[in-house]
Order: sequence, then C-alpha cells, then structure tokens
Amino acid sequence: MTGTIIWTIVILAGLGLLLALILFWVAKKFKVEEDPRIDEVEKVMPGANCGGCGFAGCRAFADAAVKAPNLDNHYCPVGGNEVMKKVAGILGYEVKEKAPMVAVVRCNGSCANRPATNIYDGAPSCKVKAALYSGDTGCAYGCLGCGDCVSACQFGALTMDVTTGLPVVDEQKCTACGACVKACPKSIIELRAKGPRGMRLYVSCVNKDKGPVAKKACSAACIGCGICLKTCTKGAITLEGNLAYINYELCKLCRECEAVCPTGAIHGINFPKPLDKEAVKARIAERNRKAKEAAEAAKAENKEAQQ
Repeated sequence: MTGTIIWTIVILAGLGLLLALILFWVAKKFKVEEDPRIDEVEKVMPGANCGGCGFAGCRAFADAAVKAPNLDNHYCPVGGNEVMKKVAGILGYEVKEKAPMVAVVRCNGSCANRPATNIYDGAPSCKVKAALYSGDTGCAYGCLGCGDCVSACQFGALTMDVTTGLPVVDEQKCTACGACVKACPKSIIELRAKGPRGMRLYVSCVNKDKGPVAKKACSAACIGCGICLKTCTKGAITLEGNLAYINYELCKLCRECEAVCPTGAIHGINFPKPLDKEAVKARIAERNRKAKEAAEAAKAENKEAQQ
C-alpha cells in the first residue's frame, strides 16, 4: 500500500514537471514581444481609463499610439496638451496643440421655461425614460432630468440643479472625456472649445420642431427664425431643421446673435460684462444703414456708367 502511494506521488510529480516544461516551452515559442515604449507611454497617462480618447483605457491608448505613424488621430482629453507633449517626446513625434474643451448642456428647458405636463413614476434613468416616452413636458428633445450624465462622470464635474431640473457642469473639474455625451439619450450635451478666458457662445436648445410648436413647449426654445443667421457677419451660424447652431471655430464672440435672439436661446458664458442688448442692436442698425447706403451708392454708379 505504501509503495503504491509513493509511486503515485512520483508519477504525479513527474507529470507535473513535464507539463510545466511544456508550458514553459510554449510560452517561449509563442511569446509576443511588446514594445517597451508602451509601458513608458502608459506611465505618463493620467490613468483615468475613461475611454474619452476612443480606446478602452490608457493601456490601449498607449499601445495604439506606439503603433501609429503619428499622433494626429490620438488625443487624451483628460491629460490634455501637457500629457500629449510627453507622449510625443517618448515616441519622437510632433503633436499639435488642441484647444481645451468642456461639456456644454444645450438645453434651457428649466422647470420655469418648460412646465411639466405629466409625472414619470418609473426607474430613475434617462435611458429607461427615453425608451418609454418623450418626457414629462411638451418638448420631446430636452433634458429628462434623471441624471444619467451625472452618474457617468468619473470626475464629479456634473450635478443636478434642484431648482431648474437641469445638469450643471463644473468647468474646473470637467476633463472633456465625453462620458456624459455618450450617457445622454437626448444628445443635449456637447463638447465645445472653452474659448479665450472661458468665454463662449452657444445655442442652448436642440428642439427641431417648428417655431410655434417649440415655443409652446418651452419659452426659451430656438424657434428657427433665422435672425441670428442674418445678423452674424462671420458665417459662424447655420440653420438646419428649424434649429440654429454656432460654429465655435468661426465665432468671434461679438455677442450680436445673443442680443437679437427673441427667445434668449443663445447663451454667452463667462463674459466680463453683462450684455447691453440695446447698445449692440444700435451697432447692428448702424452697420446695416451704412451697408444699405453703400449698396444704393453702388447701384447709382452702375446706373450712371450704363448711361
């Protein structure tokens, strides 16, 4: 009996050693050599693993960056330009600086502007709510108020305002990772350039209904009147689907569009002085008068030349 036990132990030990040797050989034979720069790049990454760069995490980003011919399509929104400079230094690439971005809530449908028409009594989730019906108000495009964006933010940059029922972005904490953008089923959150000294203009509405319908649902909705489009001299505003949109790359922050918007759908953020609408409107009127005089003068000259 004792001999049987001893032989069993010996055989099992030998078998274990043999399998270990086989596994060792297989590991050596099929070992995938990994570029050591991947570890170096990962070390300078913020380690948030938020997915804002478009990859599963910082390790995946590092791997893709090392294998890429350049960094044109790679950017870490959390680390920003400083981290990308370090990554470029490790890889020997050049990197273009990008303007800092921030999340913007494009909905002004507060409790006062967009009164509730019914009461939701279900799971506290915007995604679930959006799947069931259009919302508690007459606006089928606005914020649903359950705070999915707040839950998605890993940096504590979003909170729900109890008074307005809308999410509020803390610019100091926002890393522009885009998690809130992905979490919102109504697509009311957008990443926009912070702008010089944090100043920016945007249309705080995504309602694409026709003017009367949008206005009835929310007193601060964009009604697609096109006044801002006609006022802008820089071509920064477009009007599509009854909704105005401001291109932050073309906007010169003159605030003329904000002054002429009849519903207050255009918001100016972080400007040092309050908007003097009457002064801006007077400036626009004077410019239009001069343009009209110049056009009439040119028309008269053409008429004389033809005679």
